[in-house]
Amino acid sequence: MSDSSVLADKGHVLTRREVIEKYADVSPFTVIKIDVQRRGVVYREKALKAADPGLHDVRKRIDENTGEPGYLPASLLLRDGTTVMAGTRGGGTGTTGKEPYSHTTARASDREAPYFVDVIDGKLVLLDGDELVDEVDFWPAADFYSKVTSSGIPMREIAVARPQRIDFDPYRYCHFWDNGHGCRYCSRGGGYYKNRNEAVISVSSQDAYETLHEALKQKGRFASVHLTGGSNMGGKEMFDDEVDRYIEFIQALGRNFSSRRFPSQLIASAFSEKQLERIYENTGIATYTADIEVLNEEKFNWICPGKAEWVGYQEWKQRLVNAVSIFGPGNVNTGTVGGVELAKPGGFSTEDEALNSNLEEAEDFARKGVSVVYIVWGIGPNSAFSNQKSPSLEYFVRLAKGFHEIHSKFGFSVDNDTYRNCGNHPDTDLDRVR
Repeated sequence: MSDSSVLADKGHVLTRREVIEKYADVSPFTVIKIDVQRRGVVYREKALKAADPGLHDVRKRIDENTGEPGYLPASLLLRDGTTVMAGTRGGGTGTTGKEPYSHTTARASDREAPYFVDVIDGKLVLLDGDELVDEVDFWPAADFYSKVTSSGIPMREIAVARPQRIDFDPYRYCHFWDNGHGCRYCSRGGGYYKNRNEAVISVSSQDAYETLHEALKQKGRFASVHLTGGSNMGGKEMFDDEVDRYIEFIQALGRNFSSRRFPSQLIASAFSEKQLERIYENTGIATYTADIEVLNEEKFNWICPGKAEWVGYQEWKQRLVNAVSIFGPGNVNTGTVGGVELAKPGGFSTEDEALNSNLEEAEDFARKGVSVVYIVWGIGPNSAFSNQKSPSLEYFVRLAKGFHEIHSKFGFSVDNDTYRNCGNHPDTDLDRVR
């Protein structure tokens, strides 16, 4: 069998095909998505050559062997339209298309072999070793990627286009890293968000306005606008500087709309009621998210030391609950990095224990009007957890089912985190069939 098959202490770990068979009520596309996100992908040479910057969302790359310029696809779409946000794996940067793993070896440094993307008979396909999993496609390019702002900055450097949403990152540095207390799973801690001296700290709100204005000319492409960035604890009250930045930025984006509010989500720090009221009253933002990352106080303190130091688990929860009275039930949510709660040595000892903790806390949130979603923990090469072992595929499927059932029980639509608007949450992928 070419897909990963290993034995755990308590029995056989289900393969992808076995998980699909066992969980017949879960779309096989969701199962594939989870497994690709947890194991990563390597693009073979034919796939890399098929990446067309005129058609596809790509990033420039340099082949580490030949020194020749080329393109790396942003990520993948499955045949049913499911968005996959998967990290690349491979020799060095993981972008060369070379094969550092043999499909006959299930693990390298205790990590499962990645999936491969190749071209066979003229079709772009996903492979698990030598097994053909399904046809795939690259993300389509956004029209605004070829434009520049009036200040001369390429618009693709101002915003990122997912298949059906546009993302802005107003402040590109997280101050939890000031004393090295950034989240342990965070790959950006190795560069993008960690080193202020090398990062472009902030984006001009005027450039953002122009970029969104241009993006909206592509009719039907974007369903929502999302904003996120690094935490900034500065100001008279903790996070005041971050709030000021978001208000300026959202107001600029809002000039593109005639309505008071527009389809949007702010993913930011855990703000106080006073700060949230300022944001709600002074901008057109529609929904608010403050990602707690880990649904257990002890694990939160270990995995997210900066958030624990500045806010604390119980206060982070309370601030989310308080936000419901401002934005309304269903318009406030929090995200977790599913699976990171099993990291060693401080994580849960069993998957059952981790699952029960997640679902208990998620239901407690839901009773108070806050929905919970999760992203798949992809073990980043630049993170403090780079040598960790991923939880089983079955665990992620069970977690998706559990969160989906809570969404259904409490009537949450999680509109700005659906398969269309986000594409990074397996649990909300399941919500579309509710």
